[in-house]
Amino acid sequence: MATVTPAAPKNGTGRPPWMNPPSPVVQALKAVVITLIVITMIYPLVYVIAMSFATPAQARAGVVFPTEYSLDAYRAIFNGGTVVQGLQNSLFITVVGTILSLAATTMLAWGLVRTRQVPGAKFVLVMILATMFFGAGIIPNFMLIKYLGLLDSTWSLIIPGLISAFNMIVIRNFFQGLPGELIEAARIDGAGEWRIFLQIVLPLSKPVLAVMSLFYAVGYWNTYFNALLYINDSEKWPIQVVLQQYVLAGVAIPGAVVSPDQPAPPGVTLQMAVIVLATLPILVVYPFLQRYFTSGVLTGAIKG
Repeated sequence: MATVTPAAPKNGTGRPPWMNPPSPVVQALKAVVITLIVITMIYPLVYVIAMSFATPAQARAGVVFPTEYSLDAYRAIFNGGTVVQGLQNSLFITVVGTILSLAATTMLAWGLVRTRQVPGAKFVLVMILATMFFGAGIIPNFMLIKYLGLLDSTWSLIIPGLISAFNMIVIRNFFQGLPGELIEAARIDGAGEWRIFLQIVLPLSKPVLAVMSLFYAVGYWNTYFNALLYINDSEKWPIQVVLQQYVLAGVAIPGAVVSPDQPAPPGVTLQMAVIVLATLPILVVYPFLQRYFTSGVLTGAIKG
C-alpha cells in the first residue's frame, strides 16, 4: 500500500504557518491593541490618584489632571477617624482571616491527599466539591450567623468563609505533586504527621501558599456584601462599606476637616482619597507575590 506523505508547508521554513514569527504589520497591530488596553486600565487609576491630591480650587474647576497639589484631603480623612477605623477593621479581618484560612485550608488539603488511607476522606472531598456548585442562600446563611451569635461581630466576616473549596483543591493538587519518596523517607526516620507537614510539606509549598494567601487576603479585604448583612455598628464596618457610604452614597465623612477654622476639602478629593487608601494595600502587596503565580496556581491546578 502506498504511503501518503503530507504536503510540506509552502512558507519555505518547513513549519506550519502559525509557528512562524508574525509579520511587521501584525506585530504593529498587536502593539497598538496592547497599548490601548494598558491606557484604558491605567488611566482611571492615575486620574483617581491625581484628583486625590488636587487643590480645592482645581477640584472645583473640574480639571482632568490638576497641576497644583495638596494633602488636605488626606489630612481631613485622618482627622475624621471614620476611614481610619474602617482601614483598621479591614486590616484586622484581612490579617487574621488570611492566617486562619491558610492554616485551615492547608491542614484540610493535607488530610485529603491520601483518600485511601484516611477513612471517609472521599466522602468529605465530595461534600467540599458540592459546595462549589450549591449554596444555601442569603436567608439561611443569615439565620445561621444569627443562631451562632455572630451578628454585629467581626468574626461573622471571617468564620463563614474560612475555607474556600477552590483554594483547597488547588493546594491539595499541589501536595499530591510533592515527591512521595521524600515523605516516606521522613516517616522511616521516625517523623510524625505534624512534623512532616510543618517541616517538609509547607516549606516545599511556598509558591502555592503565597498565591493562596493573596487570594484569601484580597477576598477578606474586599468584604462588602456580608458586612452589609451582618454588621450594624458603623465602628465595625470594613473599608469597603465605608467606601459605599462616603463615595457611592455621597454621605459626608464626619469630622473630615483639615482644621476647625478651615473649610472641608471638596467632596471629590475626599472620595478619591478614600479610594486610594482602600486600594493601596493590595497594590503594595501584589508585586511581591506575583512571581509565584505561574509556579503556584498552574502547578496546583494541573496536577492531580
